[in-house]
Amino acid sequence: MPNEAVSTTSAPAAIGPYSQAIRNRDMLFTSGQLGLDPATGHLVEGDTAAQAQRALKNLVAVLNAAGFEVTDVVKVTVFLADMSDFAAMNAVYTQVFTAHPAPARSTVAVKTLPKDALIEIEAVAVRS
Repeated sequence: MPNEAVSTTSAPAAIGPYSQAIRNRDMLFTSGQLGLDPATGHLVEGDTAAQAQRALKNLVAVLNAAGFEVTDVVKVTVFLADMSDFAAMNAVYTQVFTAHPAPARSTVAVKTLPKDALIEIEAVAVRS
């Protein structure tokens, strides 16, 4: 089965030459989601928690468009512009990823993110 691009208007359009996600059989690889409002393409106002909340809504929209659920996520990577925002990100993250066991996760600090975002979140999901 070839790779299939996933696209939804419930999440921001790609801001470059990439897909919102790629599905291959029962696996889904999402591109990083920023805290962009899908209607405007602009970052939501507020701090890292506000951007994390929007980024996670965007991520869930992409998952759902591909026929996946949050409980199918096996790995998450979080990119933070400032590691001092780790606790704020975690507070929002745990409202979305409530299943046990929680997905594996890496969180890294980066120098800059597209559109000067404070956070970006990507995931890998597998349907069983």
